[in-house]
Amino acid sequence: MEESVIWCLSQVEPTFFLWALVVAVAAYFLGCFNGAVIVSKYILRDDVRGHGSGNAGLTNFYRTFGGALTFVVILTDVLKAVIAILLGRYLFSFAGFWELELLGKYWAALFCLLGHMFPCMFHFKGGKGILSGGTIAIMMDWRIAMVVWGGFLILAIVTKYVSLGSVWAGGSFPFISWYCYPDPVIVVLAFVVGGLVVWQHRGNIHRLLHGTENKFSFHHKKQE
Repeated sequence: MEESVIWCLSQVEPTFFLWALVVAVAAYFLGCFNGAVIVSKYILRDDVRGHGSGNAGLTNFYRTFGGALTFVVILTDVLKAVIAILLGRYLFSFAGFWELELLGKYWAALFCLLGHMFPCMFHFKGGKGILSGGTIAIMMDWRIAMVVWGGFLILAIVTKYVSLGSVWAGGSFPFISWYCYPDPVIVVLAFVVGGLVVWQHRGNIHRLLHGTENKFSFHHKKQE
């Protein structure tokens, strides 16, 4: 990076911080559109949070309902992350610094994940951020995507523990971000983003350590 993010922020007009607030609010509400909750609660009329692990995420949705509507969940969680990142990059680009475009992506990513995990419209009970987080990794940098997705896929396929791959994804994100963009502000945001994902998987980590975590299967559980 040619200039530090802090230096770039010192050069911008005060209105820039208003746009930063706009990005934060917009990204948060985009994140609130939780595909698993919307599809299960309003289409299937059976809230996914009342089944399985109680998580409003893709894995629990598939285990509970399966079917073609799983792709609607995937599409919703991917698109909201893509839109949030593009919005952050676009609005921050008006400051005229490439470094702030990058900041806009990480800033939007943080609030999109907060919306996904703690959606105000669903009583702050959302998902764990893996699908949206994985999309964020792709939108950031191909090197970040390779490390995050590569480790996730290897661990999930070999062990059949999706949660183990998810913990890798959250844990590796800040370190590969640090390698690619060694700016203090970017690194702090990356650690917050990755830390949120790992924190949301604290229950899974406990079950992994005690050997009680469920393994992934392509056969969803039938409803009784």
